[in-house]
Amino acid sequence: MRIIIAGDGEVGYYLAQLLSKDYHSITVIDPHEDFISMVSSQTEILTVSGDPTSPQVLKDAGIKRCDLFIAVVHDERTNIIASSLAKSLGSKETIARINNVEFLEEDFETYFKSIGVDHLVCPERLAAEELVRLLSQTAATEYYDFANGKLLFLLIRVESTSSVIGMTLDDIGKLNPSLDFRAIAIHRNTETIIPRGNDTINENDLVYVVSKPEGVDMIMKLSGKTSYEVDNLMIVGGGRIGQKTSIRLQDKINIKLVDFDMERCEALSGILPKTLIIKGDARNIEFLKDEDIAGMDAFVAVTDDSETNILTCLLAKHFGVKRVIPLLENIEYIDITQSIGLDTTINKKLITASYIARYSMSSNVSGIRCLHGIDAEAFEFVVQPNAKVTRKLIKDLGFPNQATIGGIVRGEQVFIANGDFQICEGDTVLVFALPTAISKVEKYFN
Repeated sequence: MRIIIAGDGEVGYYLAQLLSKDYHSITVIDPHEDFISMVSSQTEILTVSGDPTSPQVLKDAGIKRCDLFIAVVHDERTNIIASSLAKSLGSKETIARINNVEFLEEDFETYFKSIGVDHLVCPERLAAEELVRLLSQTAATEYYDFANGKLLFLLIRVESTSSVIGMTLDDIGKLNPSLDFRAIAIHRNTETIIPRGNDTINENDLVYVVSKPEGVDMIMKLSGKTSYEVDNLMIVGGGRIGQKTSIRLQDKINIKLVDFDMERCEALSGILPKTLIIKGDARNIEFLKDEDIAGMDAFVAVTDDSETNILTCLLAKHFGVKRVIPLLENIEYIDITQSIGLDTTINKKLITASYIARYSMSSNVSGIRCLHGIDAEAFEFVVQPNAKVTRKLIKDLGFPNQATIGGIVRGEQVFIANGDFQICEGDTVLVFALPTAISKVEKYFN
């Protein structure tokens, strides 16, 4: 697929790197000469320096032969104009990053399609949705649902209290025959392993598990985790993510939203009538004590500064808050935060990339997740007629070693994958894959 990405920094660059791993032909448009020089010197990605709202710049980038145009600069007006122009100049499909969630309403969707903008993506809304999901399952480091919630994909850190430390996956299965689950990856130190039955679970392993919803509590118990309800939440940062998260949750739980800007606090008071808005600096220990930080069930830091988010989450953890989630702008920080006890993080680039990447895949990909902290992705495939994956039992498929099938949904039936299972046309299949295996995996489902 020929893809053109209009960006103005890290989001565009990260997307370009991600999509180029899938052997797409990528061209990046960026107005900054120094950034273009860096991309050209460090990668094989094609680059064009200039304004993406310029017809000539779009033509120079090869817009007439473009299959997918993605505009992710920070200014939504630029993205909308560039996408509209790209469509009129020949791009088959367009995606524009926006900030205004009102544009996602059905009436606006019809309008944007009429001017050539096929899809809209709002990173802040996606981040807020991710936060709400993570706060609903407090024992898991990461938590995703596939096939409309019929299949769950969890990341769990193995605690020192876990009963499965030192055991192989086969042994765990034998001791818990009623537990229908599959460990599809283990992240240990800096290495990601696609495990087999004789692999052993160690303390502090980060284990990716596929399970049916009814098996989650037992998996948490085995890993030494306990889930609990969030009744009291403190959010630091009254920007778009903080606002959207509060809007989603203020009718269900008690929320304190902290921001240091008085004008913003006054504006938030009008927008969030059921949220307690507090002006203050969450980096100040006395302030946190005054606001009963120890009484919080969860703490979320979503300011524009990653360092502030990390620091305030560490302070909250020090005061005994069990669930702390910082927003990280820099993807490289994810490994570091995990090493200092902040397992659960959110990153707008990863969330946005997950949303956008599915449009670069074949039509049988109904979902995709770029995973935090490891260079891997989870895919939801809908099996096409005569697909290679339907011709043999899973164990005889010759599936790539750097990928694994986690679970299958067939109508209302849910199956955790094993070697003797036969996948059929119309099944929805959850697959975990490292970058080197993605293009090989796709061939099994086309």
